[in-house]
Amino acid sequence: MLSRNSKTLTVLSACVLAATPLTAMPSPAMAGLRRGPVAHSAVVSADPVDWTPHVLDGIVNAFALVGGKVVVGGSFTRVRDADGTEVLPRTNLFAFDLATGRIDRNFAPVLDGTVHALAPGPGGTVYVGGSFDTVNHWPTHALTMLHLADGRTVHGFTPWVRGGDVYSLVAHGDRLYVGGDFHRIGDTRRPALARLDGRTGAVDPDFAITPGKPPRRARLKVYAMALSRDRLAVDGAFTTLDGLSRPQLGLIDIGTSPARVAPWRTSAYAPACWSAFPSYVRGLDFSPDGKYFVVVTTGGPKHRGGTGPTCDSAARFETYSRGTNIRPTWVNHTGGDSLYSVAVTGAAVYVGGHQRWLNNPHGSDTAGPGAVSRPGIGAIHPVTGRALRWNPTRTRGVGVKAFLAHKGGLLVGSDTTRLGREYHARVGMFPVR
Repeated sequence: MLSRNSKTLTVLSACVLAATPLTAMPSPAMAGLRRGPVAHSAVVSADPVDWTPHVLDGIVNAFALVGGKVVVGGSFTRVRDADGTEVLPRTNLFAFDLATGRIDRNFAPVLDGTVHALAPGPGGTVYVGGSFDTVNHWPTHALTMLHLADGRTVHGFTPWVRGGDVYSLVAHGDRLYVGGDFHRIGDTRRPALARLDGRTGAVDPDFAITPGKPPRRARLKVYAMALSRDRLAVDGAFTTLDGLSRPQLGLIDIGTSPARVAPWRTSAYAPACWSAFPSYVRGLDFSPDGKYFVVVTTGGPKHRGGTGPTCDSAARFETYSRGTNIRPTWVNHTGGDSLYSVAVTGAAVYVGGHQRWLNNPHGSDTAGPGAVSRPGIGAIHPVTGRALRWNPTRTRGVGVKAFLAHKGGLLVGSDTTRLGREYHARVGMFPVR
């Protein structure tokens, strides 16, 4: 075995034995299955496993777990097995075995631009969104669906994203939610947000929620999405949803038909941060039970005008609160450093970016009173909102752009090569204790 964490490897192997990827499209019953948030009973280990592969350049932006395979997307050209010397060419997308870390030699699609978002598809497929114009040398802008068995595009999935790119994907049964800065899907006007038929890519006419009125100097954009049982959370460069005031963040009730904007509004992201960030919300994630969610932001330090109460922070909100000025349950500040990604497991709220500190509301590129060092990655208590003792550290760089919590642990994707004081180039995993 490749790792000293042999017990964890055994558990991971058992979790995926029955998950053999298929290449055919699924039955209707299979298509109705939903992949929800994963709960952990404890904080993950601070010691990363040894077998995750290395991405040798660029940045990792997204993960998807399809059966027993982890699909990795970003902007990169070369990868290598953890215990190997062979360098494999991979253009912005590759896959590896969750239990062994071995890179899949059969999955090597060619994309001519950055992958920003991934979501597991039906029957051994994966949805891929980003800023690309060709897939396997064929014209395919911003969104595609690929067979994991061989990297081929799925015949019949033709969404035709127009006027922009895709930055967020959420699969829900036989439907696919798509967020980005596009204008249309096919011939249908769908600015920044759409719901598609997961097999064909056709626009769902029963979902027409429209973001609008981006902040000054910003392009209309849905940056991140997350899904609970009956709520879709969306954040990005908008101030309205269907004409209702929702500054940078809103909830959509998908338990109704047609879907509608939920009676939930916060002013937490209405104040401006530094002028370089007209829109500053970034990652978000629901708790496993769906009762709350956490949003992370950039924004800029106070000495550069980052004066909003939620600049450079993580904040918890209660999903089923009602009102026009809902306040965060807690806010944890970095003191001037960006957070880009968040994963909520019930045991912890993991946050990643290029932060130096947590618990730092009075810092401005400095460690204020009570600040704790958490370089590049940290964990927050979901109830108190204070940093947990978990502190594996990572080289900060641009920051963590991707988390994926699964039954065996927490995957981390970034642009640097040191995680948990070890060499893990751009991909690493902390196992469940």
